[in-house]
Amino acid sequence: MIPIRILIFEDNSSLREGLCQLLMLREEYTIVGDFGDAGQVREAVIKGRPDVVLMDIDMPGINGVEAVKQIREYDQNVQIIMLTVFDDNSHVFDALKAGANGYLLKRNVSDRLVGAIEEVLKGGAPMSPSIARLVINQLHEQKSKNLYMLSDREKEILGSLARGNSFKLIAADLGISFETVRTHTKRIYDKLHVHSQGEAISKALNEKLV
Repeated sequence: MIPIRILIFEDNSSLREGLCQLLMLREEYTIVGDFGDAGQVREAVIKGRPDVVLMDIDMPGINGVEAVKQIREYDQNVQIIMLTVFDDNSHVFDALKAGANGYLLKRNVSDRLVGAIEEVLKGGAPMSPSIARLVINQLHEQKSKNLYMLSDREKEILGSLARGNSFKLIAADLGISFETVRTHTKRIYDKLHVHSQGEAISKALNEKLV
């Protein structure tokens, strides 16, 4: 059996050692390198030829997101699982956009790491439960924003209305005529199925359209 090659980047030495010990207990894994920072990420990946990279997000120097971006410049196939204490929108989506394949919270790592490695190698996207919920909520929010097919200009005007700006002020801010603002606003009402500015603003705020 050809062992699965794993490369680890984790600045917490105790956790990094624990990860190595956990994985070395299984004969199907081999550790091809473990590092406390991502300063030599390119060389480590090229030399180690890993199947899976375990990448901490918050490291000194080059952070995990930047390291993932660097890896994806020359390797689209290696599977990358982020290991982090962060479960907020910005960290999650920055990592996924950079090219990460999975996202595990460190508090779940001992219970979920082996399964996550198996899952990612089968084409899955392993995530801690709270991360998966965050992604789903974001998708629902995006769906809600796109449901009414508002144009970028209509979203801009709706957002300005929600901030309490008048048609005249909106026209001046956007460099368009008063009548153009009125025309866009009428289309907004039609798309949102409302009949007044108050209803439009209420719907926009309640459904997070702006």
